Amino acid sequence: MLISSLQNPKVKYLIKLQTKSAFRRDEGVAMVEGLRESLIALSAGLLPQSVFFCPGMHPLDENLGELLKAVDSHQQFELSQHVFERLAYRDGSDGIICLFKAPRNELSEFIPPSESLILILESVEKPGNLGAVLRTADAASVDAVIVCDPSTDLYNPNVIRSSLGCVFTTPVFSAGNTETLQWLKQHSIRIFASLLSEKSSPYHLSDYRNSSALLMGTEATGLSDFWIRAADEHIIIPMLGKIDSLNVSNATAILTFEAMRQRDFRHHSL
Repeated sequence: MLISSLQNPKVKYLIKLQTKSAFRRDEGVAMVEGLRESLIALSAGLLPQSVFFCPGMHPLDENLGELLKAVDSHQQFELSQHVFERLAYRDGSDGIICLFKAPRNELSEFIPPSESLILILESVEKPGNLGAVLRTADAASVDAVIVCDPSTDLYNPNVIRSSLGCVFTTPVFSAGNTETLQWLKQHSIRIFASLLSEKSSPYHLSDYRNSSALLMGTEATGLSDFWIRAADEHIIIPMLGKIDSLNVSNATAILTFEAMRQRDFRHHSL
């Protein structure tokens, strides 16, 4: 079935999914653009509901065939290039959009492994920052990412795009501050807060070999008093230039791979 009109109900449905976070949550759908990202979601165990593809932008090959095999034939739709270009939300799109049943992860139900490594973000200012942190989480094979903001849309198309699908490869949760702190204490996870303060210790002097949570604040305001009080240690990345801080995704990567270095990269596939 070729869809060539922007007035088609399925196209209108996709546009609404793309632009309305509340609608995505109500529908329980993650809208994934790109074959690589869709195959990552599939390999992570997500249930595909439908596939939309533009033959003029992506020929039927082995990889696309693998995706199509996972979806009922009556849920496979061809889109004209004109229609797909209206739906594409990234440059250089490969002509694939797949709808998946969105995971509904509950922090209270997650049991971390021993000597776990957790990343915690107190709110997220930009989807791109969250996506970059999720790529770091995947690269380091951390055990979970927690966003301390229940309103965060984990499956915003821009989060999926900027994470290259890594939002599906690591357990990701959105939860309130109190719930997150209680969970950390329940599982005896030590909290290391990245904090711009003269009393903070250089990050490389701390020991992250036991169960650890690396806690990052927003670039605009840093961490709230709640987490400053709750943290077990305050750490800082020494800055030798004119600026006093890094982008949150860069800072998270530095701290995460210091923790992995101390653990001899034993969580890493290498």
